[in-house]
Amino acid sequence: MHITLEADYALRIVDTLARQDVRMEAKAIAEKACVTLRFSLKILRKLVAAGIVRSYKGSQGGYEIAKPLDEITVYDILETIEGPLTLNRCILADHPCNRVPDKKCPYHHIFERTSERLKTELSSITIASLVQNRKQ
Repeated sequence: MHITLEADYALRIVDTLARQDVRMEAKAIAEKACVTLRFSLKILRKLVAAGIVRSYKGSQGGYEIAKPLDEITVYDILETIEGPLTLNRCILADHPCNRVPDKKCPYHHIFERTSERLKTELSSITIASLVQNRKQ
């Protein structure tokens, strides 16, 4: 099990913006994050829509973090790109289990509990803490 390359790149992009702490052009973000410009723009659109990043147009345009770093978690970024993080789609309301419709399947409960633990762990890690750890 792994996160997609897009989610990995989204973490890199947010990290780049957080460490620079200034408005940056998309090309500079892409270069510093080691992500192609085209893919960076796609990811930045999603991060802007989620309110994690703010975009500015014009000659002084670019991108910057939209809210305090201690209010942005790793889970927020991953969820923005991946959607809800779960071990199995049967946990999601729009994907009912086709084997045991009443959710009494023992695997359902394991996946649900483990997914919640993962969400809790990733939600406890803020971008502020990661930036601070890199400075030390």
